[in-house]
Amino acid sequence: MQEHSTAGSSHPSGAMVASVESPASTFNGYIFLLLLLVSMALPVLGVGMAKGGNPLGFAIMIVSGIAFLLIISGFYMLNPNEAAAIQLFGSYKGTDRNTGLRWRWPWLSRKKISVRVHNVTSATIKVNDLRGNPIEMATNVVWRVADTAKALFDVENYQEFVDIQIESAVRVIGARYPYDDFNVDEVTLRGDASEVNHELEKQLHERVAAAGVQIDECRLTHLAYAPEIAQSMLRRQQAEAVIAARSRLVEGAVTMVEHALAMLSEKNVVNLDDERKAAMVSNLMVVLCGERDTQPVVNAGSLY
Repeated sequence: MQEHSTAGSSHPSGAMVASVESPASTFNGYIFLLLLLVSMALPVLGVGMAKGGNPLGFAIMIVSGIAFLLIISGFYMLNPNEAAAIQLFGSYKGTDRNTGLRWRWPWLSRKKISVRVHNVTSATIKVNDLRGNPIEMATNVVWRVADTAKALFDVENYQEFVDIQIESAVRVIGARYPYDDFNVDEVTLRGDASEVNHELEKQLHERVAAAGVQIDECRLTHLAYAPEIAQSMLRRQQAEAVIAARSRLVEGAVTMVEHALAMLSEKNVVNLDDERKAAMVSNLMVVLCGERDTQPVVNAGSLY
C-alpha cells in the first residue's frame, strides 16, 4: 500500500505539522462485489468435493468463508461531493473522492466529510468603526472544504472554526474603515462595498486556510449604525450632505461668474471697474446660490 504523510504528526521540536490531503489507495467496489458473489458460490463446490471424500473441499469452504467476511466488511458508499479520509490505526493514509461503491481493506477505518458548498449568513454583530462609532454588520459567506486532511485533523470542529473566524474577520474589517465620509479619497464601508467585500474575503481566506477551507464568495448583507446613535448620525449625515451640496453649488456659481465676467470683458459689452465688478459678482452669487426666486430691482440712477 502506498505510504502517505501522517496527519497531525508532531515535529521533533514539539510543533504540530500541518496535514496535507493526498489520494488514498482504495478500489472500485463493483469488482469486489463480483468477487463476493464468487466467494458465495465456491462453498457449493467445496461441499460437493467434500462429499466425494476430497479433503480439498474443506479447504475451499474455509478459504471462501474467510474471503466472504473479508470482502463484505470493506464496502462503503460515497455520494457526489463527498469524501472519505482513510486511516490505519489513527494514521492518515489519504482521502478517497471517487463516488459510488468503494472498497478498502477492512483494517482501514474511514471518516466521511462533505465537500459541498456551504452558504452561511452570520449573525448581526456590533462593531466600532474607524471613527469609534458603533455600527451593526452581518455578512454572507460561501465556502467549501478544499483540503479534507486539514479540516478533519488540524482543527477540532472545522464548521465551528469557520463560524468563529467569520465573526473575527467582520470585526477586523469593521474597525479598519469608517462607516461613511464625504471625503472621496477615503474608503468607507457604505460607499466602497466592492473593495470592502474584497478585503473581507482576503481576511477570511487567510484565517480559514488552517482548516483547509476555501472561500468562494463573501459580501456584507447588513450595514447600519447601532440603534442608540442612528438618529444622531442621520442628522449628521443630513448636515454633511447639505454642506457638501452647498460647497458644490458655490463652486459652480464661482465658475459661472468667472465665465460671465470673462465674456463681458472679451466682447467689450461693458467696462467694469473693481467696484462694479464686486457689485455684479455679489448679485450673481445671490441669484445662483439663493434658495428662493430672486426679484429683479431696476436701478434708474447711477451706481455712484
